[in-house]
Amino acid sequence: MFDTGTTAFMLVCVMLVLLMTPGLAFFYGGLARRKNVVNTMFMSMMVLGVVGVVWVLAGHSFAYGGDGSISFFGGFDLLGSAGAVQGMLDSAASTPDTAGMLTSLADGSVKLSSVVIDGEQTQALVTVATGETYATLPIEAGYPELIDLAYQAAFAMITTAIITGSLAGRMKFGAVVAFVTIWVLLVYAPLAHMVWGGDGSLIGDTIGALDFAGGDVVHISSGLTGLILCLILGKRKGFGIVGYRPHNVPFVVLGAALLWFGWFGFNGGSAFAADGVAALAIVNTVAASAAALLSWSAIEKLKTGKSTLVGAATGLVAGLVVITPAAGFVEPWAAVIMGIIVSPICYFAISFLKHKIGYDDALDAFGCHAVGGITGGILTGLFCVPELSWTEFGGLFYTGDISLLVAQVLGILITVVYVTIFGLIIGFVVKLIFKGNLAVDAAAENEGLDTAVHGESAYPAYNGLD
Repeated sequence: MFDTGTTAFMLVCVMLVLLMTPGLAFFYGGLARRKNVVNTMFMSMMVLGVVGVVWVLAGHSFAYGGDGSISFFGGFDLLGSAGAVQGMLDSAASTPDTAGMLTSLADGSVKLSSVVIDGEQTQALVTVATGETYATLPIEAGYPELIDLAYQAAFAMITTAIITGSLAGRMKFGAVVAFVTIWVLLVYAPLAHMVWGGDGSLIGDTIGALDFAGGDVVHISSGLTGLILCLILGKRKGFGIVGYRPHNVPFVVLGAALLWFGWFGFNGGSAFAADGVAALAIVNTVAASAAALLSWSAIEKLKTGKSTLVGAATGLVAGLVVITPAAGFVEPWAAVIMGIIVSPICYFAISFLKHKIGYDDALDAFGCHAVGGITGGILTGLFCVPELSWTEFGGLFYTGDISLLVAQVLGILITVVYVTIFGLIIGFVVKLIFKGNLAVDAAAENEGLDTAVHGESAYPAYNGLD
């Protein structure tokens, strides 16, 4: 009944995206101070646990329930298929060649017994009251619906974990757990529905904004939420006076490599089929990340006289972020341009804007993910190939029509407003629950959260200075 090639492809993509959250733990852990590396990595791993449970119990149904109902403990057919096979009989009923036959033979009672792939068509064995007959339906076979549950759970995990980069070194661990539990249900899941929920979805359908793999849903939502939380939290002790440097550059590179590897499942799998669009998304992911790495290194060389390995890794991630909303919509040359463009924009946000405004985004979740996601969403409105668009509109550079660009900007604005309102509400509610303070006390911050909160050290035999 299922397309085994696409099923295998999607299973691999699920595992690749699941790898991204531990990868992010290494990336953030390397960027953190030595005394906070365990806490920083633990926040990402904790998100993996919390979101894994919450998404299976309720999150998936909140985001993709279909009829708007909130169904706990599943809400999907354990043996059913996702994608095109869903609604097979509905498709048949709307097909002139088969609608009359199915209605007349079955009197409205039709049972799908099997599906056989036959070229580009799917042949369905339909059991009817008067016997059996074959009907050729113009649809393709899909893959088990349970794969969608796992794939979207992995998306929710990495999205939520990105937030923790803004909180490193100062937020109460219990408050982090409480916040992300509520956030994934009230912010991430509804936003995923607004963008990817199909017919009637506000951003994806009504407005017509394109988001191939999560510019709005993943990067803008997480980066902006990180900014909101770090503003509620307040600054770390010594911010703006003491220099904060990555304590472990190899960890940063290891984390970036795991993220890069997992991102091929993140973007490629968002085609939901082992086809040319998936291949395009993967090529574009390579092109944009490579161009952004080079662009970031060049900017550092011009600005400081030296290119750094941490900068190259950051540029790589910025390139992955910018191509995410556009991966299946643009040509590879456009992906290269997007990678070149995003690095100076994110570099400016991290090295200048943060210090100018004075917000303490510890590991630059906002500067990399929110800024990069916004950039990618806007550039999608310029470079989208009309034939690849999910809507009737293509990019401005192809069509001369600003409709898609306007839709992209409007979708971003709605995302920003929704995330800001609910992020603030959840943040202040959790702050109230934790007696009006989300931050650890000064003594714990000075000691380091690894020993003060978790009672362990990443480097118990190390006696040097932090």
